[in-house]
Amino acid sequence: MTTLETTPAVRPRLSMGELADHGDGPALSEALASGARVTLTWQDGRQAHFPLAWLRDHCACAECRHPLTRERLYLPLETPTEAPGPRVVEGNLELAWADGHVSRFDAGWLHQRRPGTPREDVVPVRQPWGNDFQPSRIPHADFVGEVAGERAWLTALLRDGLVLLEDGPLADEEVSRLAERIGPLRPTNFGARFDVRSKPNPNNAAYTAIGLALHSDLPNWRQPPDIQLLYCLENDAEGGESIFADGFAAAEALRRSSPEAFRLLSETPIDFRFQDEDHDLVWQAPVIALDAADNVIEVRLNNWIRDSLRLPLEAIDAWYAAYRTFWQRAHEPQHQLEFALAPGEMVAFDNRRVLHGRNAFDPNSGRRHLQGTYLDLDMCESRLRVLARRG
Repeated sequence: MTTLETTPAVRPRLSMGELADHGDGPALSEALASGARVTLTWQDGRQAHFPLAWLRDHCACAECRHPLTRERLYLPLETPTEAPGPRVVEGNLELAWADGHVSRFDAGWLHQRRPGTPREDVVPVRQPWGNDFQPSRIPHADFVGEVAGERAWLTALLRDGLVLLEDGPLADEEVSRLAERIGPLRPTNFGARFDVRSKPNPNNAAYTAIGLALHSDLPNWRQPPDIQLLYCLENDAEGGESIFADGFAAAEALRRSSPEAFRLLSETPIDFRFQDEDHDLVWQAPVIALDAADNVIEVRLNNWIRDSLRLPLEAIDAWYAAYRTFWQRAHEPQHQLEFALAPGEMVAFDNRRVLHGRNAFDPNSGRRHLQGTYLDLDMCESRLRVLARRG
């Protein structure tokens, strides 16, 4: 028989994923067991039905959750068949199970988890750019000096897919220091941190002075990097303005105006490939990726590293027609922003949503030097949740 806990009813020991979710809520006024459910009524009048299996699975005592890691120890292999004796103790729920085990639940914690209630999250919903969209600008001093500044930067990045940091120091590796506040740098075949400037014998068009059409980085990877950060250290050359476009908005415009083109680009995997002396990275994916609900979740548009188009003969012309149409949509002015990065400014953007490019520049007219790195989207969302707990 499981040893009973004798501590008073308290909020459960939460899992690491639930640390930000608990909070004050109304106390319970009544708890009734009926069949395989317990019906709870709170003092605010709300009522909810909880299955016995759910309640047993979510017991947070030291035997069911590790007291230090908060990870679940209980394995729900059996469905409770006997209704426990539910009691309201000091406004919270106590359940005495048939095997003698006792579970205690905080009323506010249960209130937040009423069946069918969506999880609350500080991570914002992605918002498409409007015709008058301008990216948020966060001072460097606010980002590094206070929780509110970093939260504002992360919120804008996750909501809009693009945010600027300004008035930063002209210091080598500052992009790495800023990124490491969020999480570990995401390395690629170009390293964990890379320099964007014109150089001899380049292995990528970014390391030339030519103009770069709108594109997403590294679509030849199974998991392309999520967030790209580009920090400007020098920008005296003529030209070189940065260009950005909301790839999701362009894809939705394509869906509305050319549904067959949208279908072809979202259902037809194509080959992407990068090769140099040391690497040969290949992956196959559609230009537009959808989730189970047909929402656009990724755009892979990179004309330089599209590999040979290996489609059946009867599908080739239709694919090219769809590709040309999407290219035109992505380059329409209402989807684009253009601006020159100043020294001490950093742009961060969602590489799997926001397309980026630049105008050509004259390397003989001045120096242009950006330093860049990548971050995982999961770490950005995680950091925002952690900061939200700090106020």
